[in-house]
Amino acid sequence: MPVPDFQSIMLPLLNLTADEKDHSLREAVTALAEEFRLTPDELAEMLPNGRKTRFYDRVGWAGTYLKKAGLLSASERGTFRITRRGIDVLKSKPRGINVKFLEQFPEFIEFHTRRNKDPKETIEIDTESQTPEEVMEEAYQTWRKSLADEVLEKVKSCSPAFFERLVVDVLVKMGYGGTRRDAGKAIGRSGDEGIDGIINEDRLGLDVIYIQAKKWEKENAIGRPEIQKFAGALMGQKAQKGIFITTSTFTKDAREYAGQIGSKIILIDGTMLAQLMIDYNVGVNLVVSYELKRLDSDYFEE
Repeated sequence: MPVPDFQSIMLPLLNLTADEKDHSLREAVTALAEEFRLTPDELAEMLPNGRKTRFYDRVGWAGTYLKKAGLLSASERGTFRITRRGIDVLKSKPRGINVKFLEQFPEFIEFHTRRNKDPKETIEIDTESQTPEEVMEEAYQTWRKSLADEVLEKVKSCSPAFFERLVVDVLVKMGYGGTRRDAGKAIGRSGDEGIDGIINEDRLGLDVIYIQAKKWEKENAIGRPEIQKFAGALMGQKAQKGIFITTSTFTKDAREYAGQIGSKIILIDGTMLAQLMIDYNVGVNLVVSYELKRLDSDYFEE
């Protein structure tokens, strides 16, 4: 049989996790290949980029969609397991699981659609009405959103010490702190309350930026008191610039306060941190790149 599409894989993959144990993607690929009775040639079928097999890629995406719907959860060391919601779904004995089925879960709808400023409107990939370039852009944004979520979850599982090094790596890649060696010496050197580190704004060290890094869970938003404490620490150092970075979020009051005070404090939440890591290639690597070309009309002028 041909390699099944990722929607056809969803229910068998969820059934595989019914034992409520941790499973790896590679383990799932092996088990599902036997269930679908794929031939060696079908298992060897590669994606156009030549990086992964088509079946491996589709099992991975089936797992991603199930996780976004809350039927699977990512566990430690790159494994996943079934959730209580997933168990309840299996108890209902569905004939199949596809994108339409998953749209009953709000978390999946949030993942699968991108909202405009008008919350009543959504944008979905529509291969019938959109141009190929628009479809590619939508697919890229969906991929990037999924990757950002994955990156942030990984960052949250790291130790506080590793998180501080990660913050330095991001800032150095953005052009702050001079060399990685110089930045490494600066971070953590300050023992002042409310300040986790100091980094040069430029290679010459003409100005410095004070850093506060908080590794918090998403539900624990950073409030105004934490920003006030950081602003006070900056005043104590007669400093004008600071960066407050967290794996969590900031409350509205915290953002408003940061925008009102004299010191320049930049707030970077977990979502923005993940986006910066992707933009500056920290903790991610390039899989494949595509060039979009258009006709050069000037070339054909006679």
